Amino acid sequence: MEYRRLGSTGLKISRLGLGCGNFGGIGSAPEFFGMGESEEQACELMDRAFDAGINFFDTANAYGGGRSETWIGRWLKSKGPAVRRQLLLSSKVFNPVGPGPNDRGLSRRHVLQQVDESLTRLQTDRLDMYLIHEPDPETPLDETLAALDDLVRMGKVLYVGASNIEAWRLARGLWISDTRGLARFEWVQNSYSLLDRAPERELFPLCADQGVGFTAFSPLAGGWLTGKYRSADAYPPGSRMTLRPEPYQHLANDAVFRGLTALSDEARGRGVEMSALALAWVLHHPRVDAAIIGPRNTAHLDAALAGPGIELSQADRTRLASFFSALSLSSS
Repeated sequence: MEYRRLGSTGLKISRLGLGCGNFGGIGSAPEFFGMGESEEQACELMDRAFDAGINFFDTANAYGGGRSETWIGRWLKSKGPAVRRQLLLSSKVFNPVGPGPNDRGLSRRHVLQQVDESLTRLQTDRLDMYLIHEPDPETPLDETLAALDDLVRMGKVLYVGASNIEAWRLARGLWISDTRGLARFEWVQNSYSLLDRAPERELFPLCADQGVGFTAFSPLAGGWLTGKYRSADAYPPGSRMTLRPEPYQHLANDAVFRGLTALSDEARGRGVEMSALALAWVLHHPRVDAAIIGPRNTAHLDAALAGPGIELSQADRTRLASFFSALSLSSS
C-alpha cells in the first residue's frame, strides 16, 4: 500500500480509506438502520483492509444510528492497542442523531456533545481525523470552528476537515481560522469520480493554493463505475439504485451507459476490474490524497486494492474522462 501526506499536515494516510457507512445501515438514513453489513461482515472487511495496509477507517456518528462506530470500537478492542496505534480513525458530525432540535447541526453544543458520544462508541480517547459532515447554514462558521479548535486543544481531535463543502465556504473558513488563530480545515472530503468532476472547477485550485488535502468519497459513483448497472431497466436487487436512487438518478441515460460500456471495454483490455480502473483515474489526479471505498464484501475490497497500482498517463486520464464528456462538461 502506498501512503501520502494529507495536505500540508505531517499525517501519512493510505491511498485508500475504508468507508464504514454501510456498517449496520446505509449511511445516516434512519429508514435503513439495521440494514447494510452485519457486524460479522464489518469485522471481516476491517480485518482484510487493515491486513492490506489501509490505515484509516472513515465513519460518522450517524452511520447506522451509531452502529458503525460501535462495531469499529468493538473490533478495535478485540485487536488490542497495537492495532489502535497504527490505525487512524476518521469520524464526522452534523446529521440528526435524535428527534430534538439540538440533536443535529454544527452548534458548539452539538459538536462538543457528539465528539464524546463518538469516542465512547469507538472506545478510544481521540479521533485522529474529524470532519463536519456538511455545512450548517443555521450556525455561524465562527462558532463551529471555535468548537473544533477547542477539541484539538483538548486532545480529543488531532486534525479537522470538512465534507460536502463548497469552495467559497472553505475559503471563508480558512480565513476565519487564519485571522482568529483557530484550527483550520486541513482537508476536504467531497464526491469525486469519472461521473462527478465538480471539484475540478473551483475546489481543487483552492486546495492547491492553500495546501489543503483532498480525500474523495464515492469514487465509484455509488456503484455505477463497477459495471453493476447496464441499463435503467435492470438494477440489481438490494443495490443503491433500488434503495436510495435520488443522488444518482441523473446518471440513468444512454450517454452514461455508453460511457460505462467503453470503460468496461478499456478495463477488459488492460486485464483489470472496471472498478479498479475507475479508482486509478481518481487517484492519479495530483490533488487527490486518497479515495474512500465502501466495499460490501471482501471480493469488492480486493478488486479496489488493485486500483492504486494501475499506471495511467495524463493522456490516459483524458481519454477515460472523454467516455463521459457530455456529463463531465456539465458537472466540472
